[in-house]
Amino acid sequence: MKFYPISLDVSNEKCVVVGGGDVTERKVIRLLECGARVVLVGKTITPGLRAMRDEQDIEHIPEDYSKEHIKGAFLVIGATDRDDVNEKIYRDSRSMGMLVNIVDEPARCNFIVPAIFRRKDLLIAISTGGKSPALARKLREKMEEKYGPEYGILLDIMGNLRRKIIARGRTSTENKRIFESVLDSDILRHIREEEWDKAREIVRDHTGETMEL
Repeated sequence: MKFYPISLDVSNEKCVVVGGGDVTERKVIRLLECGARVVLVGKTITPGLRAMRDEQDIEHIPEDYSKEHIKGAFLVIGATDRDDVNEKIYRDSRSMGMLVNIVDEPARCNFIVPAIFRRKDLLIAISTGGKSPALARKLREKMEEKYGPEYGILLDIMGNLRRKIIARGRTSTENKRIFESVLDSDILRHIREEEWDKAREIVRDHTGETMEL
């Protein structure tokens, strides 16, 4: 099965998660980080989920799953330990035209969630098409070692520079040359070593702009 890679905006969208264990908790946290309105369905939930409920970060429906729970949802995640319930979640969601993911069951998904890590606004995702989540996690761990927090800082710098340079009204070819000259410099090493004056000097020499953090 070939999945089409995509990043979804779930901010303020109703996202239903059915379950209550540790896996459910991780799914809920990730959705909240992205600004979703999370509805949790399940009778028995982890202490972490209870804390989120008590803080009113999520809506909790302490019931067994039924089709009524997912009405109006943007996406649905099934993370129960019962095959019959997961199958019903999948069939109900598909019949209502929703995005649905049954954890660790690619055949019961129309989207899958890659292993990801962030460096501020830099998001790196790794997917094995559902064949081996363990391999995806292993690769993510290796990439976390390689791509440190300096990459998130560099992205912020490049984002600010892009706004300024594009406003000059030059051609895309000229702009590309400027961006690449900055990235080909030693700026990343200077950021990593917190040599801010040297980083600012590189930005000024290559772009004529001041560096913002």
